[in-house]
Amino acid sequence: MAISIDKTECTGCGTCVDACSFGSIRIENEKAVIDDTCTACGACVESCPSGAIKMDVKDRKVELSRYKDVWVVAELKGGKIRQCTFELLGCGRALADTMGHRLCAFVAGKDSGAHVPEMAASGADVVYTIEDAKLGEGTVLPHARVISEAIKDKMPSVVLFSATPFGRDLAPRISRRLSVGLTADCTELSVDKETRNLLQTRPAWGGNLMATIYSPDTRPQMSTVRPGVMKPLAKNPGKKSEVVVLEYLIAPRDLALEVLELKKETAHKVNLTEAKIIVAGGNGVGSKEGFRHLEELAKLLGAEVGGTRIAVEEGWITQDRQVGQTGQSVSPELYFACGISGAIQHRSGMAGSKTIVAVNSDPNAPIFGIADIGMVGDLHKVIPEMIKAIKERRSVQ
Repeated sequence: MAISIDKTECTGCGTCVDACSFGSIRIENEKAVIDDTCTACGACVESCPSGAIKMDVKDRKVELSRYKDVWVVAELKGGKIRQCTFELLGCGRALADTMGHRLCAFVAGKDSGAHVPEMAASGADVVYTIEDAKLGEGTVLPHARVISEAIKDKMPSVVLFSATPFGRDLAPRISRRLSVGLTADCTELSVDKETRNLLQTRPAWGGNLMATIYSPDTRPQMSTVRPGVMKPLAKNPGKKSEVVVLEYLIAPRDLALEVLELKKETAHKVNLTEAKIIVAGGNGVGSKEGFRHLEELAKLLGAEVGGTRIAVEEGWITQDRQVGQTGQSVSPELYFACGISGAIQHRSGMAGSKTIVAVNSDPNAPIFGIADIGMVGDLHKVIPEMIKAIKERRSVQ
């Protein structure tokens, strides 16, 4: 889609300038002018009293065969590549192999070239780098600029982002600049071998069903992927990648937002997607007070506390502690499911755990179907006994 202005009808009233949230319209020589930051949102079209501004809908079908390669946009934190990027590379490797394409990593920022060996060892065939101090952590607008330009130049078939706060802010801006679709918060990606369409699966209708979305007529195909749902590849230190250094100009307007400071979370909590052990509670815990036993067990084990959607809705735990389709997907070494029945919405978020221990009073609870160790009993009796046994064992040692 594109926005155009009929100069013969434009009166230069300035109504469209006020309507534009992106500052993309100005008045020159008593006529409205639109610059290249326009997102084609249509607000100016609706506001124009003279009908001079029009939205043109173009045929979006493209020559799909011209688009090749699978791209993973790397995310940095504290100058290091985040774990979610390695997960995307593991997923991207499988997609690229199926499509017969190369797997490419895109790393932008100061000293971005230093990350090439790690990207190569994690599966990338090509690493695109942009060295620019303006591309600091959290700077969404400059990243949107250079990544959009790189995609236009190199024409990848698939572009993947992590569904982190930064990725969720960045990816929609790029999809709008490219006028292509974006499937957010995916939990599964695969390829239709016949059409080469990327099949993007995500929760829908509050997590009650899974929707698979694809883009048959446009490229690139873009997705954000939940951290914790994909598996990184084993590192191969001897693998080499082709390195391509890119350079794009960052416009002054891309620096309109300045990151003054990055603050770490004040609470002493590990992100659930990075936790090695999780003690999770569900409806069977019964109350916020009931979670105190789980918190005590978690403290003894050096674990994090999580829970189901109902535990969040009841106010027993915070939203960032939710595991499941509408929460976070986790794959810890050890997962305690306490008072959790095992509905599919929750199981899909924790089924990748290496060892699952379930405590439930219902012997027919679905959670026992995936548990490695199952204990049928009242968790309010079982958990305190576990805590007591751990303390006694440690006192003897």
